[in-house]
Amino acid sequence: MSQQATGEPGAEGGTGRSAGPLDEVDRRILDELARDGRISIRTLAERVHVSRTNAYARVERLLRDGVVTGFRARIAPEPAGLGTSAYIALTIQQNTWREVSAELARVRYVEHVALLSGEHDVLALVRAPDNATLRDVVLDRVQGIAGVLSTRSWLVFDEFEGTRSPWA
Repeated sequence: MSQQATGEPGAEGGTGRSAGPLDEVDRRILDELARDGRISIRTLAERVHVSRTNAYARVERLLRDGVVTGFRARIAPEPAGLGTSAYIALTIQQNTWREVSAELARVRYVEHVALLSGEHDVLALVRAPDNATLRDVVLDRVQGIAGVLSTRSWLVFDEFEGTRSPWA
């Protein structure tokens, strides 16, 4: 399988065209890839009950159309030395999303960033080795970004991934 790099954070997405609708086989392929991105085409084809040629062509099309954006390892934060996690809500100045998102993308320990509607403008997931590092990330790095007006933090005590794939 080929791999494509994901776009830059905060960049405009898409190529101006939409991918075709996903059928049941595409959804089953996505479900299998979400469970195991290292699955072989042969095993994938067997699990979704299509030929290897069909499975390969579909995966290539899903990559080309930007439905699948790449493959990566899922890493357990605590065993990897990142035992403190928090969600950080940011309120930013109007029209600074591009600049703020570009800066957030450069902050070590920021794992995920989303532009929101509602009370807060941005939500970031930060995973750090300890509380002192988390404090430095929030108070020094994030609050020091031009355009950030305020932050609010929620410590994560426990977490899990859902077991229901939206593709099945």
